Amino acid sequence: MSELFEFLPVSKEDMESRGWWWYDFLIVTGDAYVDHPSFGPTVIARVLEAEGYRVAILAQPDWHSADAFLAMGRPRLGAMLCSGNLDSMVAHYTAAKKPRSEDFYSPGKKAGLRPDHAVIVYANRVREAFPGLPIVIGGLEASLRRFAHYDYWDDKVRRSALADAGADILVYGMGEYASREIARRLKKKEPVASLIDIRGTAVLVNDPSVCAYPSVTLPSFEEVRTNIRAYADATRIEYAEHDPIRGRALIQQHDKRWLIVNPPAMPLTSKELDFVAELPYTRQYHPMYEPMGGVPGLEEVKFSVIHNRGCFGGCNFCSLAFHQGRMVTSRSHESVIREVTALTKLPDFKGYINDIGGPSANFRHYSCQKQVKCGMCAERRCLAPTPCPNLDADHSDYLALLRKLRAIPGIKKVFVRSGIRYDYMLQDKNDDFFAELVKYHISGQLKVAPEHCIDSVLDYMGKPHIDVYERFMDKYKRLNNKFCKEQYIVPYLMSSHPGSTLQDAVALAEYLNKMGRQPEQVQDFYPTPGTISTCMYHTGIDPITMKDVYVPTDAHEKAMQRALLQYTDPKNARLVREALAFAGREDLIGYGGKCLVRPAKGEKPSDPGEGKEKNHGNKKHPPVRVPARNERGGVHPHGGGQDKRHAKGAAHSGNNAPSDRGARRKSGRVARHGKPASQDKA
Repeated sequence: MSELFEFLPVSKEDMESRGWWWYDFLIVTGDAYVDHPSFGPTVIARVLEAEGYRVAILAQPDWHSADAFLAMGRPRLGAMLCSGNLDSMVAHYTAAKKPRSEDFYSPGKKAGLRPDHAVIVYANRVREAFPGLPIVIGGLEASLRRFAHYDYWDDKVRRSALADAGADILVYGMGEYASREIARRLKKKEPVASLIDIRGTAVLVNDPSVCAYPSVTLPSFEEVRTNIRAYADATRIEYAEHDPIRGRALIQQHDKRWLIVNPPAMPLTSKELDFVAELPYTRQYHPMYEPMGGVPGLEEVKFSVIHNRGCFGGCNFCSLAFHQGRMVTSRSHESVIREVTALTKLPDFKGYINDIGGPSANFRHYSCQKQVKCGMCAERRCLAPTPCPNLDADHSDYLALLRKLRAIPGIKKVFVRSGIRYDYMLQDKNDDFFAELVKYHISGQLKVAPEHCIDSVLDYMGKPHIDVYERFMDKYKRLNNKFCKEQYIVPYLMSSHPGSTLQDAVALAEYLNKMGRQPEQVQDFYPTPGTISTCMYHTGIDPITMKDVYVPTDAHEKAMQRALLQYTDPKNARLVREALAFAGREDLIGYGGKCLVRPAKGEKPSDPGEGKEKNHGNKKHPPVRVPARNERGGVHPHGGGQDKRHAKGAAHSGNNAPSDRGARRKSGRVARHGKPASQDKA
């Protein structure tokens, strides 16, 4: 396939070889240049190319000066900038804020080839290189940072990325419509300052009355920066209005200017998705990376096919709904068949399609018919905590697609490896898809994400209750027995999510012990920009209910919660014992079948009959107060390991209370993680 198509120009020499002495748009990306439909910057570049524009790619430029941005000369119409497929801070740092040693979207997995807050840095360099050039920022990083937002790595509320970047327009969500419209109007020589009415974009203006749509005014940047209730309220409104059918524009004051976030663009139709998926991608990384070992990020998707966009799953810790939206649309069978057939002709194809997936692989259509006319419900979820009665749980179309793909010559197996919504599967009264999934489409293990076992924690996550997972697991076992398969479920779990106390983590460890399961993957909760769970982490308030929620923030408590989920690892034994002692569950230290860890040498095992109160099931207990550690690992002299706002009965009343971190630091209180206030920058 790669030999049939050309890469887009990446240098002056490439342009000259095409006979180009000018070009229209410069696409800057924080990823290496991979010409594949799974890479957003490439998709936008190919869409613009199909519209007749000349497009050049500048991948991972040296941002330390403007020189690298000048390499191909000034574009005629504008520059479009993206950090890559990930938020640059997520790409660079772990949940513990430690630098990552590898970057799978860079040649040879080399780290450090893009800056922190990449869209901001790139925009400032482009402005330096090409004064007056229209600058558009987009992609996941810009999309999730389009409002004033809490940044976990800076531990503060930052302005909209548009304000800090000094760009002209921010494109959020799926950018095909907006990018084409921006290009069309720039080509007509409309001033970039006049492009304020395009759906799926955000702009900064001097007068909010110029907004072209019915609007809602959010609490200002200053308000959400200094007041946690205002931040939570803003988050609630942002999510409620994020709908292309009923959503209104959102206005948020930033200093002396006003941020206007126009309503979302409509999702692409099946015909439009087909068109985008079948543009002339080489489906390879650029040959310039070959001496560096290629780009590992391609390998995961090289023989995978995306058949849908959007997700109505509603997980609070996931940014997908706030980016792609909750309305699911899908490609036609014919388009997917053409793509898979083309993959079979690649020289390194071995007969296996790794995934026919998407955000949730088994979503193919809108969640219900009401959504088509009225949009998604603002105050209700489709699946959790219980499925909506209007939910259209039907896998027949997806099943028909998989059957057709299995029949293509050269195909040995078609796997479904991306996320499966097991609660949605259970709502389908027809078991044909479940049966054929087990029979044909699992490569030994099916990965699903129950995340936790305590219903109250799952409610904060926006996930179904544990009984749903257990019903799914039972059905999965029965079908495997029916087809004489030895296939397993790999459960993904999450530690330290808002709402999870130390007792809840102990209960999850007990659950795993009882089930005889050891998790392959445990993910520490990661407060990525723009999610409901990140709002909970920052504010201690559930923005959906506006009620207080316990938030594990102390690093030591989070380490204990994680250790409990991997209690069989000898390296975690000390932390597990410490956690059980804090939780009042020394009865789980010993040699019995219900015990999680053995006593330390010289330590007497606890008598299971000593009668300490145990936290079983979903019985509620006050959260454990874990002493915060100072930077040397000792207990902080000021006591509790959680901010006072997260303690039971914390006062959140009064919209003008100076209750964010900055205010607490200024008042001399101990900052999060036990660090003295003087060491933090506001």
